[in-house]
Amino acid sequence: MKQILQSLKTGVTELAEIPVPSVKRGQLLIQTSHTLVSAGTERMMVEFGKAGWIEKARQQPDKVRMVLDKIKTDGLQPTIEAVFSKLDQPLPLGYCNVGRVAKVGAGETAFAEGDRVISNGKHAEVVSVPFNLCAKVPDSVSDEEAAFAVLGAIALQGIRLAQPTLGETVVVTGLGLIGLVTVQLLRAHGCRVLGLDFDKEKLALARQFGAEVVDLASGQDPVKIAEFYSRGRGVDAVIVTAATKSSEPIHQAALMCRKRGRIILVGVTGLELSRDDFFKKELTFQVSSSYGPGRYDPNYEEKGQDYPVGFVRWTEQRNFEAVLDMMADGRLDVKPLISHRFAIGEAQKAYNLVGGAESSLGILFAYPGLEITPAARTVSLRIARVTSSVVNTNKAMVSFVGSGNYATAVLIPAFKDAGAHLRSVASSAGVSGLHAGRKFGFDETTTDTSRLFSDSTNNAIVITTQHNSHARFVLQALEVGKHIFVEKPLCLTLAELSDIESSYSKACGLLADPPILMVGFNRRFAPQVQKIKHLLSGVSGPKSFIITVNAGAIPADHWTQDAEVGGGRIIGEACHFIDLLRFLAGSPIVSYNRVLMDASTDDTVTINLKFNDGSIGTVHYFANGTKAFPKERLEVFAAGRVLQLDNYRKLTGFGWPGFKKMNLWRQDKGQKVCAQVFVDAVSTGGASPIPIDEILEVSRVSIEIAQ
Repeated sequence: MKQILQSLKTGVTELAEIPVPSVKRGQLLIQTSHTLVSAGTERMMVEFGKAGWIEKARQQPDKVRMVLDKIKTDGLQPTIEAVFSKLDQPLPLGYCNVGRVAKVGAGETAFAEGDRVISNGKHAEVVSVPFNLCAKVPDSVSDEEAAFAVLGAIALQGIRLAQPTLGETVVVTGLGLIGLVTVQLLRAHGCRVLGLDFDKEKLALARQFGAEVVDLASGQDPVKIAEFYSRGRGVDAVIVTAATKSSEPIHQAALMCRKRGRIILVGVTGLELSRDDFFKKELTFQVSSSYGPGRYDPNYEEKGQDYPVGFVRWTEQRNFEAVLDMMADGRLDVKPLISHRFAIGEAQKAYNLVGGAESSLGILFAYPGLEITPAARTVSLRIARVTSSVVNTNKAMVSFVGSGNYATAVLIPAFKDAGAHLRSVASSAGVSGLHAGRKFGFDETTTDTSRLFSDSTNNAIVITTQHNSHARFVLQALEVGKHIFVEKPLCLTLAELSDIESSYSKACGLLADPPILMVGFNRRFAPQVQKIKHLLSGVSGPKSFIITVNAGAIPADHWTQDAEVGGGRIIGEACHFIDLLRFLAGSPIVSYNRVLMDASTDDTVTINLKFNDGSIGTVHYFANGTKAFPKERLEVFAAGRVLQLDNYRKLTGFGWPGFKKMNLWRQDKGQKVCAQVFVDAVSTGGASPIPIDEILEVSRVSIEIAQ
């Protein structure tokens, strides 16, 4: 299918051929009829992409500070690579979509196949969207009109925050699409409206919709006109829908308002606020968050947990419905806002218009209607190098399940460098899989994950999806005899671990060449850790280990913090360090405990381990530190000597005969070697680089500590 993508690195807009997305639980698969270009937002993204590096930095000072902090801890080269990797990922454009439901994902819903719906889906022939980000289209509303519904909800949410009452005077600054919809909705609300803009055509439309207007291009003074229009009292509210770097619209809004007036920012402006402007009048200033309550809340948007109507009357979905009702009643007329229509194949013409000098307003894309077939879920990226249906057992033929940030920035390049043949890459939405497939040379990309397990031309599966899917994919791979590399953790529960252990034992009993099952515990392969292991091999008697992890805070609503999805930070992240100490001790863990700073979260915790040979280990996993401090430090005390490893860059020996230091130019956490030894083992038929009993042991201990 065709989808519009944009490069944040170059600003180039592309009509790409990507696989039809999969539909997950709580989602609708929608066959697109029309989408609307949000000119302000999409122009801003294109201009950011085309900007030079210095201008990009100026536009995002917060990101610059994050980069500088990362340089201090991880070094220059890894930071540059991380930044370029992030900018290299294509950005899907669009959020105003209308079409028909082709398939309904599992879960309770009022939607059915064939329903005509709007959603915040992208500019694509087929989109997969959560239930709560969709709404049914009334029969009397055309597809072209319905395409404005999501954008209309943005306008409506700004109005709801302003809380206008019948007869109040409201200024709308910026008469683009959102501004003109705002004018109409305010008029329907019984408000007197004053519209401000530089464009005469937009001013004429606002006047047509019942507003008085101020032509800023002709030098008219908006403050004086607003004072006159409000009968000298000052306006009750100002809704700013403009897109500008200047702070002047907010300053003007403050001057126009009456005492205790309200200012709502729906667009994007500079925010250099004058205290004096707000202090004297006790003004209220608020920034509107997109479509309404529920926006950016994963429980609402992704999990479908609606807010009770008795407590939250207007959610983003209910705002969608309200806008559609206004269209159906004729109180919101968006037909005059349509300035251009293009077929999706003419997307480049549309974006030339958006970025050019020619006047435009509502730009609609029309879609031909793609037939959704199983074949449409896979896109061939080049003539496959493998033509035989028989797997080449002398080479690692690898397929990836998942193509997120870590996979594309670290794991896939590591496997490519290790000499693996990159066969298939699967992703749920298709965009990240296409990017990874083209960048690293996969034969194909797909959204049909089951295809990877039935593909006879691969012999190894790499699993890099969200944690709650790991066990399921591991079991699928074991069932068909594939070698498995799963990014940590192996699984989330003891029941899953038991199933994996049984399935692995069964596979070993049935197959002459048992599959390799390896978890991405890369720290044990870091060169300095290998040096520590070598030094400790000459030491008899127990050792003491201390790992301090300056993990940093993660928002409570992030998926990794969800016990059912990410498993929490002990299972999802601290397992790395439990494995590292298990490797260095070279002895089974016989007892363990944890001490939480806050019983409500495992973000900040101390884990104590006791090993069979008498060694002890402590993992301080802390989320309450600063990014200016190195992220990881390992200290080893043994036989009157000490080893200290700082952030996988600087290893120092204290009192160690013949060893003082081992410093690296750049951080190396062992990811490349971890991939290399797995690829080598698959290619040569060697043993698993990490013994299976250690993988199962560390996984069990991590789960039990978390519980």
